[in-house]
Amino acid sequence: MKSALVIDDHPVVRAAVKLVLESERFKEIHEAANASEAMALNREHKPKLVVLDLKLPGISGLEVLERLKANDPRCKVLIFTSQEPQYYQDRCLRAGAMGYVAKTNQLVQLHKAIQALMSGYSYFAAPSDKDYSSNPLHRSEKQMIDALSNRELNIFEQLAQGKANKLIAEDMHLSHKTVSTYKTRLMKKLNVKSSVHLREFAKRNHLI
Repeated sequence: MKSALVIDDHPVVRAAVKLVLESERFKEIHEAANASEAMALNREHKPKLVVLDLKLPGISGLEVLERLKANDPRCKVLIFTSQEPQYYQDRCLRAGAMGYVAKTNQLVQLHKAIQALMSGYSYFAAPSDKDYSSNPLHRSEKQMIDALSNRELNIFEQLAQGKANKLIAEDMHLSHKTVSTYKTRLMKKLNVKSSVHLREFAKRNHLI
């Protein structure tokens, strides 16, 4: 029986993905809104396909992807997210995802991606260098972002959104001191002097 797991914290998105999966003849579809639910359902049901959003509360989708592949290397994971492919697609590929579809695309792309993965193929968009080839500033900033670890990138985005260190620490099950250390490291790596500049950097590069 074709089974799937949809991991997204927005019920409307999960419902839309479920309709697509049903039209692709998946008979058993499970839903999770966060990392802990996702891992529990994955262990219990061992779905043939996982459709995963990268923006999850607390632990990031990238970390969930790594855990899914560690638990079951044969698991087929399709990323369906609003995150910028130019920063995330390669990271997901390296972590073991078989496909990446941006939520800005028509749902027909999600259909095609599911069909490709279930036939044993991968589904990734061709890389886009929009703005970066002609703009030295953007090109160098993209290189800085690419050099961040997955966890650094996750914390960077949360800080740029204005979340307090304490809240980030609670959501990610880290100590307040650890998040403060990450913030200091990020400001040094990205060559910014304040939280305001950190936010401007993220907005300029379409990360928030």
